[in-house]
Amino acid sequence: MPLPHPYVLDTDATDIHAEATALRDRGPATPVELPGQITAWAVTDPGLLRRLLTDPRVSKDPRRHWSAWIAGEVPADWPLVTWVAVDNMFTAYGEDHRRLRSLISGAFTARRIAALRPEIEHIVTTLLDDLPSNAGAPVDLRERFAYPLPIEVICRLVGFPDDGTRERLRRIVDITFDTTAEPGEMAASMGEAQEMFAGLVAAKRREPGDDLVSAMLAARYENDSRLSEAELVDTIFLLLAAGHETTVNLLDHAIAALLTHHDQLELVLAGRCSWHDVIEETLRWQAPVANLPLRYAVEDIELAGLTIRRGEPILAAYAAAGRAPDRHDDADRFDITRPDKEHLSFGHGVHFCLGASLARLEAEIALPALFARFPDVTLAVPPTGLRPVTSFLSNGHQELPVHLTA
Repeated sequence: MPLPHPYVLDTDATDIHAEATALRDRGPATPVELPGQITAWAVTDPGLLRRLLTDPRVSKDPRRHWSAWIAGEVPADWPLVTWVAVDNMFTAYGEDHRRLRSLISGAFTARRIAALRPEIEHIVTTLLDDLPSNAGAPVDLRERFAYPLPIEVICRLVGFPDDGTRERLRRIVDITFDTTAEPGEMAASMGEAQEMFAGLVAAKRREPGDDLVSAMLAARYENDSRLSEAELVDTIFLLLAAGHETTVNLLDHAIAALLTHHDQLELVLAGRCSWHDVIEETLRWQAPVANLPLRYAVEDIELAGLTIRRGEPILAAYAAAGRAPDRHDDADRFDITRPDKEHLSFGHGVHFCLGASLARLEAEIALPALFARFPDVTLAVPPTGLRPVTSFLSNGHQELPVHLTA
């Protein structure tokens, strides 16, 4: 049964937080219309969202629990098809999810992430060395700094060779998050990605290395039933897409926030607040992924006077939850001194982002290094001139133009 009176989400995402306010005003959970006139429940209340993210009656497997998908009502060229059609831990439920997550969780242990620090520091230094200083023309820090750092880190972790494929990967990921993509564009991009990642798997079979793909192949050979070829390829897709988009937007928004809130920048540069404070407040204030599709009710779920029926989809509205006024005082204000910076920007429960500690480490290294190298960095446009990316999923800027002085 279709959900009543859905709020139509803006695919251009011209103002994510105005839309988030409108969604919260409709209640803790409200029907929304996704591209292709597909309806879902957007959950905006952080307490309710936290409970649903840990509820075993909520699945991420459309093949088992999304009524419209099972009935064949979702077209193959649906603009968000990549988010539900992949076969990896992102769309897995129950034992399948535990099996797939266990195969890569070893790559994201605290010890292994900490061991990446020298490599990340080297990449950051190289990127800063390559930035033009004392030049009249603005420099796009999203393009030149926020973007290349995380994709370089995740490509090295996964095992992608440095053979010029970075731009191709970027285009694939950008289309994955672009909610204005034409019908079929997302599916075509997904096909290109699977072909590329299948080639990487073949290369690692021939010449294994000290990387995540080689480790997953070794695990598969130990017990062939544990990881199918499709799961292996789609897991690489997940790592590449999720492994850098969140960090790009975290760096982008943290830099923009500090350049538009000079009192906050002075606090952290003076040592009265930490870079950890900056990172956590940025994650709360500007969730890098504004809305994350999709989850599904395994059975009827009663909540807050509403009923999510069995088989209905659920959209996790992280941007709206981060600024819930009954959870945070003056929630729209960027304030690194606030004692409670709690957020759900990396998810919660069994699907909590495996790469959260890596994203935090990259930001912990990159942000102080940038402001130490360029203490007089300023925005090259008014704050209102920062244009959002065209996506109600990804929350970042199209460009971050600044003036640099070394």
